[in-house]
Amino acid sequence: MEVYLNVIEMGDGVYGVEAAAQRFFHKPASRLSASEASLIAAVLPNPIRFRADAPSGYIRSRQAAIQMQMRLWGGKLDYEMPEPDK
Repeated sequence: MEVYLNVIEMGDGVYGVEAAAQRFFHKPASRLSASEASLIAAVLPNPIRFRADAPSGYIRSRQAAIQMQMRLWGGKLDYEMPEPDK
């Protein structure tokens, strides 16, 4: 999944989530809000047909569903392993 997200074409000449974050939100992917990250995720698996920079009602509904899942899973956007209990 990580490789896919780093190479997928997210728009005309935009490859990978980092490039999409820079193009659509003018910031690195590490600084995306939950709303921005879920909007990028919502256009998958067809980010050429569906656009993060001009989301349709359908994409907005997918974004809302993704945000609900993020809240249910704790809303964490980082993938670092938690420190083990001592």
